[in-house]
Amino acid sequence: MISQKWAWVAATLDTKLDEALYVCDLLEAAGVPVNLLDLSTKAPPSTSYLARPTSSPRLLTSAAEIAAHHPKGASAVFCGERGDAVAAMAYAFERFVKSRPDLGGMLGIGGSGGTAMITRAMRAMPIGLPKLMVSTMASGNVASYVGAGDITMMYSVTDVAGLNRISRRVLGNAAHALAGMILHGLPVERHERPALGLTMFGVTTPCVQHMVRLLSPRFDCLVFHATGTGGQSMEKLLDDGLIAGVIDITTTEVCDYLFGGILACTDDRFGAVQRSQAPYVGSCGALDMVNFGAMETVPLHYRARKLYPHNPQVTLMRTTVEENVQQGRWIAHRLNQCEGDVRFLLPLGGVSALDAPGQAFWDPDADAALFETMANEFKETDRRKLVRFPLHINDPSFAQAGVKEFLGMVRQ
Repeated sequence: MISQKWAWVAATLDTKLDEALYVCDLLEAAGVPVNLLDLSTKAPPSTSYLARPTSSPRLLTSAAEIAAHHPKGASAVFCGERGDAVAAMAYAFERFVKSRPDLGGMLGIGGSGGTAMITRAMRAMPIGLPKLMVSTMASGNVASYVGAGDITMMYSVTDVAGLNRISRRVLGNAAHALAGMILHGLPVERHERPALGLTMFGVTTPCVQHMVRLLSPRFDCLVFHATGTGGQSMEKLLDDGLIAGVIDITTTEVCDYLFGGILACTDDRFGAVQRSQAPYVGSCGALDMVNFGAMETVPLHYRARKLYPHNPQVTLMRTTVEENVQQGRWIAHRLNQCEGDVRFLLPLGGVSALDAPGQAFWDPDADAALFETMANEFKETDRRKLVRFPLHINDPSFAQAGVKEFLGMVRQ
């Protein structure tokens, strides 16, 4: 057999059986073994359609088998209420995926409900494992489906409601794309340098670039744009064990989460640091700003604030004394739960390129509120320390100091 891993084809087979079988046939013709999975939620689904003859050694996984992975059992899925059933099956399918070692890649087929169920499981799959979702929802905002994962979304064009001249072409492309991903995967690389995650924004670029130059001889530096999903992607890699440590200079996503910006993190920001206990260096990069879209999109209650047009599509809002107190507490509370090696650096000379003497967001009182709150709320231990530097965040000496702190933890 060409691959020891199986291509999983997931769909609600009570409504999308023909499409799923068509995709399975194409994958098997390409030389990829298939596991066909049923996510039907009508209670209890018939399994008669799984008995269709096939010449291939295809695995068939019933909805009942998947639903049984829900902590409350299959009855939590087959409850008769569509919304509750879809949510429960999504949870059960995620747990099912995590329990199996034979997954070589996944192709999902669905409308809104199927897309929600399948992509939740896909987001739990490791980065790099092929995952492709053919969906009626793929032409709009797919952020809630993709999250921090590398999910390929393909718009179905027509509804997923039978085979026709359009759906055959779209589904055929999807099947051959997944087959190519599985059969022609990149060889496993032998990495001599451990991977390191760094967060960066335009206004912290000089700092992070200088750090990368200093660290690259010893580490494979992965830089993440702090746009909400950037931080989530970095922490997913940390959860998956694909990066060995973090230099989180740019924590600006917290501003947007707390104050309604468009580049927000989630409530789980810093959660992967806590769970992995990987070496962590963080700082206050761009905590002076909340991000909005074009000027006309700024909420009315913020229109009188200090605003800065970063470009025609992005407007920045300076954080106040009160907001800096709030975000200082929020960050300190989460870092206090981290038991690994943690160093949080306070750049007392300013936290972004705009937060410097003569620049648009220079506000020593707001910065002082942030630094004082962090000092009051941060609980230091032998492994968790707050370090102050009388430097601007983009001063080369600050970058050098941050690298020194990280390497000191690694040596220990």
